Amino acid sequence: MKPTDWQTIFSQHLSSERQLSAYTVRNYLFELRRVEDMLAESTQLIEVSRDQLQSVMATLHRKGLSPRSLSLCLSALKQFFDFLLREGAVTVNPAQTLSAPKQNKPLPKNMDVDAVSHLLSIEGDDPLSLRDKAIMELFYSSGLRLAELASLDCVDIKFDQSEVKVMGKGSKQRVVPIGQVALTATKTWLNCRNQLPCVEAGDALFVSSQGKRLSHRSIQARMAKWGQEQAMAVKVHPHKLRHSFATHMLESSQDLRAVQELLGHANLSTTQIYTSLDFQHLAKVYDNAHPRAKKDRGK
Repeated sequence: MKPTDWQTIFSQHLSSERQLSAYTVRNYLFELRRVEDMLAESTQLIEVSRDQLQSVMATLHRKGLSPRSLSLCLSALKQFFDFLLREGAVTVNPAQTLSAPKQNKPLPKNMDVDAVSHLLSIEGDDPLSLRDKAIMELFYSSGLRLAELASLDCVDIKFDQSEVKVMGKGSKQRVVPIGQVALTATKTWLNCRNQLPCVEAGDALFVSSQGKRLSHRSIQARMAKWGQEQAMAVKVHPHKLRHSFATHMLESSQDLRAVQELLGHANLSTTQIYTSLDFQHLAKVYDNAHPRAKKDRGK
């Protein structure tokens, strides 16, 4: 059976059994043909060796193909040969142990202070609008993760201390300050919370119109809605406000360790990624500021 026949059967498998979109199937076939075209004329794709595939991938890399595109190409090859293995057409997957270059994590686009202020200047005195305002103010004021905010109970807000008790990743608890604007928004929401049926929600801080704890997806959808209504230039989602919190705090304080604690990051390098600032600059700020960080870098 000719390789082109196998590719046709593979495409049918992707469409019918895997139920992948026509766009994805077309992309996979394009990658297979791209690789096949780079092989020697006497070599069919079904006969290719690991070394030959590695050489093709290296050539594509040298030609400037992005890590993302190389990953797609390699994924197509691996799935194609896995399919051939199941069909008994080959005895080994030559692409199985190959890996594409690591993709650089794209830094999230930040909202400046004016943009955040515009987003949070939402109007409306109905319970849902007041709830949403409190949610977004809390995200920006305390830099919470989506899961952290969604799991908050009313008792977690300490109004007297201007703090919120958060259960973070790995069940690690931390206490984070809350700004006055967010506290006021939260109090305003709590004053009208009982206008919604809250029997099933228990002590949940944020509840839905059906009276249940507000889900992750609902929070995301409501924030996207407000982003559109406020005509924001970027898509608004929970992590956007967390990232803005981190960046604005670091720009103002230049205290990397404090921001790390506020965000609940286990590693300093994670904080550096979120803030998109140069790590060497941040390390220098830390070394100059912390009494136990002083060291002779010349040694």
